[in-house]
Amino acid sequence: MIDLPRLARWMDDAGLAGQGEPVEHRFVSGGTQNDIYEIRRGELHCAMRIPPPSAPAGRDQGILREWRIIQALDGTDVPHPEAMAVCPDTSILGRPFYLMGFVDGWSPTDQRGWPAPFDTDLEARQGLAYQVTDGIALLSEVDWRSRGLDDLGRPDGFHERQVGRWTAFLDRIKGRELPGFDVAAAWLRAHRPLDYIPGLMHGDYQFANVMFRHGAPARLAAIVDWEMGTVGDPKLDLAWMVQGWPEDTRWPGDSGRTGAGLPFGGLAGMPPRAALLARYAEVSGRQVDDIDYYLILARWKFGIVLEQGYQRAGDDVKLQAFGPAVLELMKGAAELAETTDYQTLTTGRRVTERGSSGRPGPG
Repeated sequence: MIDLPRLARWMDDAGLAGQGEPVEHRFVSGGTQNDIYEIRRGELHCAMRIPPPSAPAGRDQGILREWRIIQALDGTDVPHPEAMAVCPDTSILGRPFYLMGFVDGWSPTDQRGWPAPFDTDLEARQGLAYQVTDGIALLSEVDWRSRGLDDLGRPDGFHERQVGRWTAFLDRIKGRELPGFDVAAAWLRAHRPLDYIPGLMHGDYQFANVMFRHGAPARLAAIVDWEMGTVGDPKLDLAWMVQGWPEDTRWPGDSGRTGAGLPFGGLAGMPPRAALLARYAEVSGRQVDDIDYYLILARWKFGIVLEQGYQRAGDDVKLQAFGPAVLELMKGAAELAETTDYQTLTTGRRVTERGSSGRPGPG
């Protein structure tokens, strides 16, 4: 429960609009990381993100991390919520929090199906996929150094760390064998991407973490939920987005298909994966010839993330459903590792690492 008098005094001290007006609030949602409230005060309309009281202490740093990222994105082409004010002082509401501009739009995961006109207009629906792709491509081009994010992550050795870090994490939570895990892990130890250009990453990029403007044409309103943001390899965000995306989604009328984090059969009529990869390459200027490396890493890593939820599922039906999903992800990672002709692709091409200097946290 928000202490509104304390919040109002803090907002006055911060010089926000609506001084002297009553503060109105509405609980919007409670994610796995933070609670979200809609806040109105006079002409001020914003949203608050704050860890719930029961959240572990580490979430406090996570909320301040989110703030740093959305503040750094101000003035860039990346759609994001406006950074308004941050409060690291836990004496105000018990946890750190920040206020961001309220995003007037809709989230795919809040829908039972695509809203009009995307429910019937397949051409308009394809625009949604391209907009999501553009968002992550634009993020990869942000000059993170000039925006004060030099210490946000550890880009040096990013790929060298992945297998060891996530294997150690799985060992701490392990409750069963995961067929395919060792195959994919061994492949990842033996391979590297064709090039590595460090950039700003979202860390959990999918339809669940974007919002669209109302109506057509498709317009990305904001990328949200930045708690896993870091500086690393942006192409892992791309693979995270398309790792559940079928090679071909052109089956109008087939409402039984699901994917890409959508809770309904929403990929019918969408562009195929190859079209999204080409769009990303065009907008970002990065090559995607080595996408198989990133797909293997994304499936393997996502499986470990979901396994953590499954191991603590108890009677939670939603978390129980992670069990078979993890097995499918590991199987997919191992099969791709065993069948990809990655060695041919990399023959004669030098793997380089450019730039300087993590669930187990961003990175």
